Amino acid sequence: MRGPGIHLGIGLALAFGFSACATPQPPNSIAPSLVSAQSNALALHDALEALIDERSDTAADREFAYQSILKVRDKGGPETPYARAAITGRLIQQRGLLAAGLVADVERNAELSRTRDPEFREGAATRLLGTLYVMAPATLVSHGNSESGIELLEGLVAKYPDSLENHLRLAEGYLALGDTKPAHPHLCLCLAKKDELRPSDQALLDELVVGAGMPGCLEVSASSPSERTP
Repeated sequence: MRGPGIHLGIGLALAFGFSACATPQPPNSIAPSLVSAQSNALALHDALEALIDERSDTAADREFAYQSILKVRDKGGPETPYARAAITGRLIQQRGLLAAGLVADVERNAELSRTRDPEFREGAATRLLGTLYVMAPATLVSHGNSESGIELLEGLVAKYPDSLENHLRLAEGYLALGDTKPAHPHLCLCLAKKDELRPSDQALLDELVVGAGMPGCLEVSASSPSERTP
């Protein structure tokens, strides 16, 4: 399973900061898939992402995943720090400004994973880090800014042009900075292959399209078959 970037996560949850916390759930409500994966960093990350795609994750699931990933031993590869960064990002997405102090952990672990293997999961840590630098308030990160974040995401698109998730994150970054026009070709590409995106990324794409001022490709997509040029 591919990594999430941060979805609108760290960025919008912290930039606008008012995402309500879900009602805590009793321990026996933790998803079985998380319980069985709790000792394996990537399995834990992927199990949480699967729940998010299904829209069945709870506040307790994210808390459990976060507490579990802190206990997983780092064996020196890119996997554990990446999973720590991504799962912490999901917790921040839920808590909003209440978890602002954890942003430094996301940045540090994403950088560590990227240093160990920049090509892990087609640049997943770089994608996460670039999104963080674009979306999070500058006061909460130490080694990047929106400009360097865009550069990281543009570099990923150039290196992995077939990865729709990279195009989606870059479009998200452009729109977050108010640069609508350069986001359009990336949105159009994602729209043309929308079914290949994971469910949570499809939802993000829909949100981004609303703020993109209806690029020309959408006008064709929205027309009826009989209205389209053969």
